[in-house]
Amino acid sequence: MAWNRNSGLALALIAIGGIILLNKFGFIFGPIMSYVIPVVLIALGYYGIKRGSTMGWIVATVGVLILLAKLSTIFIIITAVVLVGIGVTMLTGKGRSRV
Repeated sequence: MAWNRNSGLALALIAIGGIILLNKFGFIFGPIMSYVIPVVLIALGYYGIKRGSTMGWIVATVGVLILLAKLSTIFIIITAVVLVGIGVTMLTGKGRSRV
């Protein structure tokens, strides 16, 4: 087998397809796959952007939007912790200067 520019991409696509098929046949990768697919879309989009394709921007954008939706729970938790911290600081008065 001769290696060229597309060999790495071909192997990645074969691996991803194999993982998806294993998942469909009962090998559970659910939580992992829900994050792997958007990351793969971002990587494929980046590859397309490097080659000058407009489709690369579209694929990368879709991947980023899906990944942001998956990570929204973490963003909400971080926002809640920050809000609680600000509220506690305001109540204790440690953030104010005393004159």
